[in-house]
Amino acid sequence: MKFQLEDVTVYFPYDHIYPEQYAYMLELKRALDARGHCLLEMPTGTGKTIALLSLITSYALSKPSNPPKLLYCTRTVHEMEKTLAELRLLHDYQLSQLGPSARILALGLSSRKNLCINPSVVSGSSRDSVDAACRKLTASWVRAMAIENPNIPTCCFFENYEKAGSDAMLPPGVYTLQDLRAFGKEKGWCPYFLARHMVQLANVVVYSYQYLLDPKVAGIISKEMQRECVVVFDEAHNIDNVCIEALSVSIRTQTLEGATRNLSKMSQEIERLKATDAGRLRAEYNRLVEGLAQRGNLPITDNWLSNPVLPNDILKEAVPGNIRRAEHFLSVLRRLVQYFKGRLQTENVEKEGLVAFVASINSQAGIDQKMLKFCYDRLHSLMLTLEITDTDEFLHIQTICDFATLVGTYTRGFSIIIEPFDERMPHIPDPVLQLSCHDASIAIKPVFERFQSVIITSGTLSPIDLYPRLLNFNPVISRSFTMSLTRDCICPMVLTRGSDQLPVSTKFDMRSDPGVVRNYGRLLLEMVAAVPDGIVCFFVSYSYMDGIVNSWNEMGILQDVMQHKLVFIETQDVVETTLALDNYRRACDCGRGAVFFSVARYSRHDKRSKLPGWILSHLRDAHLNLSTDMALHIAREFLKKMAQPYDKAGSSNRKTLLSEEDLERMGADIVSEMLS
Repeated sequence: MKFQLEDVTVYFPYDHIYPEQYAYMLELKRALDARGHCLLEMPTGTGKTIALLSLITSYALSKPSNPPKLLYCTRTVHEMEKTLAELRLLHDYQLSQLGPSARILALGLSSRKNLCINPSVVSGSSRDSVDAACRKLTASWVRAMAIENPNIPTCCFFENYEKAGSDAMLPPGVYTLQDLRAFGKEKGWCPYFLARHMVQLANVVVYSYQYLLDPKVAGIISKEMQRECVVVFDEAHNIDNVCIEALSVSIRTQTLEGATRNLSKMSQEIERLKATDAGRLRAEYNRLVEGLAQRGNLPITDNWLSNPVLPNDILKEAVPGNIRRAEHFLSVLRRLVQYFKGRLQTENVEKEGLVAFVASINSQAGIDQKMLKFCYDRLHSLMLTLEITDTDEFLHIQTICDFATLVGTYTRGFSIIIEPFDERMPHIPDPVLQLSCHDASIAIKPVFERFQSVIITSGTLSPIDLYPRLLNFNPVISRSFTMSLTRDCICPMVLTRGSDQLPVSTKFDMRSDPGVVRNYGRLLLEMVAAVPDGIVCFFVSYSYMDGIVNSWNEMGILQDVMQHKLVFIETQDVVETTLALDNYRRACDCGRGAVFFSVARYSRHDKRSKLPGWILSHLRDAHLNLSTDMALHIAREFLKKMAQPYDKAGSSNRKTLLSEEDLERMGADIVSEMLS
């Protein structure tokens, strides 16, 4: 359908639209007109993604002289591919209505592991190992040696891409990661570096949050993006956690042991260079004396991670004299590693501010704040000088230098926390030294300052007034939408006791009680037997989830659950969790059914008031104090009701699906009133 939204013609690829989609587009357009940021909460399952894409691409079509570029950020690869599939459907519709003038270039960008087509590289077990395998074939010095010695292996796909030069372009269209890999195989070009190049020219780029929020990645991928970009953070209910994690670093005993091995290997390489190519070390020293921490514009294959601090906080001055010589720098890093080892030898939890921590490093290790600030840049320069390609083996010393640079740069918004053991296994020593960021606004501040409109949206942003305070910004639009329904298809319940009438609660003093654990387990067991397809079970923390799952396993409850459905568990590893989610969806789609154990934040006692309005509106008083058997009865009755046929379009006075004719007749104000 095609309709007018104020002065913009909106192209929407379906015959009907929900009133909340229309109202969502209206608020989104007003935010774009105001060139400001906005917060929009829209109920899950009401077509938020296609509403976003339709409005923003239509808005760009209405401004052919200066169309805004869309940077669409997702949390997972699955969400990225789903977004691009929706965009392809929309683009096909726009082409059918407007012809060639509607052509755009849209693509997804992900890591080498998701885009590489070289079998010898992509077979690596982790993202870091794939990155390192790529560098071993594509680093500038490797390619230079291969010219002299054809026996040195290189990547044929990258070489073909380089030979194509300016002809290596993507034609207009919408490209998923799978499409990029297929195009790369067809042309014989590297799809990863092709995509890296094309993001600068594309109208729409879909990629991960980290490509804008993590300075190490954003400094390479997104630094050239122009101000006239519209940035969307979709499913952004945990965006504050992503911001905090982007600037937090943890050091364990294994990190320090690995860093010690890295320093030994680098020391050997320096001695080898002194004997065989001392001029290379001299050239690096002279460059550092002249004030150049980096080599200027590096080849795209040589620059793998950027500085861990935010762009405006990077020092624009010479590297300190006492770390310019490679041997002196390694000596500084050895002292720093030794200092960290000493700090990990504690039996109590310790918390310290950054000013005191930096002063302690200076007094005990003789390393001042300025030397700490330059650790990342100095390491990066040295690794390039030593022509190190197996970067996955040097992750430990990179972590140490990331930690040092952040500690030397910031004084507020961070804390140092030292824990002698993991709270899940208090009897096993596993000390960790954490640089913990506790101000989410630090990482996202450059995004708000740099781009004209940032859209933060999700199905659950309640309480919506919390996010401007968490992220320290002033939205021009902040709106939470209700769900227009012809029937009650949501059934929230509050369960307070088990079938044995014992209380059920995750309060700290009750959560480990065997009776509470057993009642939760029985509730889950009853629900998996009654509810078809998928169930998501949330826990208050990872440690609590581990404890409960272990207890359920010992009680035999987990085995009984698996008689009805498969069980998948969220971990703190993003790749593992993404894989678990994909398999959970597959199990639900094929009819086997699955349960997904996950972790949700509700750190406040007033949990009910933090629920989105579209859920609260369906929470009846009769469903607020239930036992397991009562909840099970209500669930079964609800599912029977949901299985009955119903009128999806709704009655004339309360329509839930609007046609093009309905919109023309009703107008924007009436549609908005329907949702009020």
